[in-house]
Formats: sequence, structure tokens, C-alpha cells
Amino acid sequence: MPDIHHQLLIAAPAEKIYHAITSREGLAAWWTPAAIATPEVNSIAHFPFGPDYYKDMRVTTLKPFEEVGWTCIKGALEWIGTSLSFRIQPFDRGTLLNAHDEMGGQLEQLSNSDSGSLLIFHHDDWKAYTPMFAECNYTWGQFLRSLKLLCETGKGRPWPHQHTV
Repeated sequence: MPDIHHQLLIAAPAEKIYHAITSREGLAAWWTPAAIATPEVNSIAHFPFGPDYYKDMRVTTLKPFEEVGWTCIKGALEWIGTSLSFRIQPFDRGTLLNAHDEMGGQLEQLSNSDSGSLLIFHHDDWKAYTPMFAECNYTWGQFLRSLKLLCETGKGRPWPHQHTV
């Protein structure tokens, strides 16, 4: 099965990122403004993207400041049954490259920060490589940049502005 996988450095503490991924206010600020979510395992988070398109996620994992997991239970057919995870690993400049040498380019571009968090995102269990899979992979990159912007600057680029430059 194909999977979507992204890694990015965010110059913010794990607590701030965790809050942005688990709270209604945080999700609304980087993903979709009408998000409805509570940080409770087995709760259902609702993510509308306009009047006729949405996704419902069952919250499956909440490890404070470390990991968030969801399973898509309603929405576009290709999304149903997929699982999403956000793992957050605090880092300092001195130890990050020992564990993740592939992050050197991102580390060089982090402005004025010697510490922060590595976010490891997975959207797994897709049934096939399809045009929707390709579009979602690209768009997740845009939304993760929005999450990074929110955590580093206080302002994300949620839907419908995730693709604007």
C-alpha cells in the first residue's frame, strides 16, 4: 500500500505543536477554520472544507507532546480507513544530526533557533497510487508548512489559502 510521509523541523517546543494538532483552535488556525475537535481518545474530529466536503477522524492516539493518531471514518472514499499520525520529537542542534542526518538542509535554514521539534507525519494505508493520492501528498506538504508557520510565527495558512504564495 502507498503511504504519505513527511518530516519537517519546527522551531517551536513540542507542547506548542501538540496543542496545534489536538485543539480546535490550533487545527482551525493551520488546517481548516471550521474544525471541530476535542483532545480525547475515541472522540470524532470533524474537518469541513466548504459546504459539501469534509473528513471525520476518530482520535486513536494521544501521547501528550509526543504523538497524535487518527483514523479516517468518513469523507472521500479513498480516505476512509486510512490512518494519520503526527510524531513530535524535541531536538537541539547538537544532537539532531546524529539521529537524522537527512535533516541537515532544514536545520541550516532554521532561523535563529538552536532547538525545536522534528515532526514526523504519516498518512498510511492508501489502497493505490491515484490522482487523489498524489494531490493529497502535495497538499499535506502545504498544510504542514501552514502548521510550521503557525507554530513559528503565530499565523498559519489554513484552507482555502494553503496553496497561495
